[in-house]
Amino acid sequence: MGRIAHRAKRHEAIPVVRFNGTDRYVATEDLSLAVNAAVTLQRPLLVKGEPGTGKTQLAQEVARSLERPLLEWHIKSTSKAQQGLYEYDAVSRLRDSQLGDERVHDIRNYIVKGKLWEAFEHEQPPVVLIDEIDKADIEFPNDLLRELDRMEFYVYETQQLVCARHRPIILITSNNEKELPDAFLRRCFFHYIRFPDEDTMRRIVEVHFPRLKPALLSEALTAFFRIRETPGLKKKPSTSELLDWIKLLVAEDVPPDILRGDDPKRTLPVLHGALLKNEQDVMLFEQLAFLHRRAR
Repeated sequence: MGRIAHRAKRHEAIPVVRFNGTDRYVATEDLSLAVNAAVTLQRPLLVKGEPGTGKTQLAQEVARSLERPLLEWHIKSTSKAQQGLYEYDAVSRLRDSQLGDERVHDIRNYIVKGKLWEAFEHEQPPVVLIDEIDKADIEFPNDLLRELDRMEFYVYETQQLVCARHRPIILITSNNEKELPDAFLRRCFFHYIRFPDEDTMRRIVEVHFPRLKPALLSEALTAFFRIRETPGLKKKPSTSELLDWIKLLVAEDVPPDILRGDDPKRTLPVLHGALLKNEQDVMLFEQLAFLHRRAR
């Protein structure tokens, strides 16, 4: 089999693209700078941060903002780097040979393209999301070093060299479940998404709920950050959980004053199931309320 003809140009001009957030994604200045720096350097952007801070959505909004195709590769604990390139389906070929199927004479019928192969073949530079890379085996990132560096890989079954038409914009997310190899980190531009402060969170909520009553927004944010700052909390509620909570508050038409937390009879925040996700944190709030009543 011959080699695939298109090889990525090593010194092509870097296209001028600028990401500044979208109408549905509030990007801080440092996050926008990180995205644009990674594009300029032609390096993968490694994004870390608390779960629920918008790491996955960032790739979706970058693709939307720049009008690029988006390819999403969601990593599992069983994922292998090879799956991002291609897989050879030997089982199907064996079955077809037993059935006398003519397809068995061309091995290309049993090569399943992965997300990176799809990205390499796109007519325009796509955005590739490699989501939660830290879920996979520790060798997973290192197994992709050469392919991400050189934008090419070899298909041994068909003796093809697959080269990228264009260098894709690659965003990689991690929840810090395990440390990533130094060799991999050296090849990435890194950004940590800090948890939004109250002003930034207000902007985020207003994007999702543009007609939210100011009083409800103010009380909800005060209550939310009061919960996050509670000492001993096992799992702090995230941005996505705040948005879910506000959606419920609006649906149930909860008055803003109920959120103030000064009712001695109320041990838990209203609709707390959207914010507190384990029994230890629920018990913590019940104990704090009990101590508060005793102190009065």
